[in-house]
Amino acid sequence: MKQFTRTLVMLAVISLTASTNLFAQEWNAIQKEVWKNVEAYWALDAAGNLDAFMSYFHESYIGWETSQPMPGNKATVKKFIEHDYKTEKTVLYNITPASINVLGNVAIANYYYSRIVKDAEGKEKSRSGRWTDVLMKQGDKWVLIGDQGGQTSK
Repeated sequence: MKQFTRTLVMLAVISLTASTNLFAQEWNAIQKEVWKNVEAYWALDAAGNLDAFMSYFHESYIGWETSQPMPGNKATVKKFIEHDYKTEKTVLYNITPASINVLGNVAIANYYYSRIVKDAEGKEKSRSGRWTDVLMKQGDKWVLIGDQGGQTSK
């Protein structure tokens, strides 16, 4: 198990390094700003900071995780996140951008994620998938107005 975890850490570092180089060479300042916000709310989520994480969700947010039968609003998402924080803790995560399209004050960010979580019994589980965030510029940050995606790993 330790070897598996070390391998995942090394892959995450390599992926992060590669994506950072790609990011620095090809994206304009607005795309970089959008991605910086995505990284910020992922870090808040991983730290279990519910209020700060939820501050990145617009009041009119609607999102659809592919494993769910219907889209959910901000209140629904908050309930599920609160439950997740009680039952598991993020040990390690990595997000890798695939594309970012900015149209005025709206942005669409597509990315891959991998995450290792520890459940209540202390067992580590790996998850990976892809996500699309739809963001709107609100004040000095980009907030989620919608998203869709989910786990692709078994």
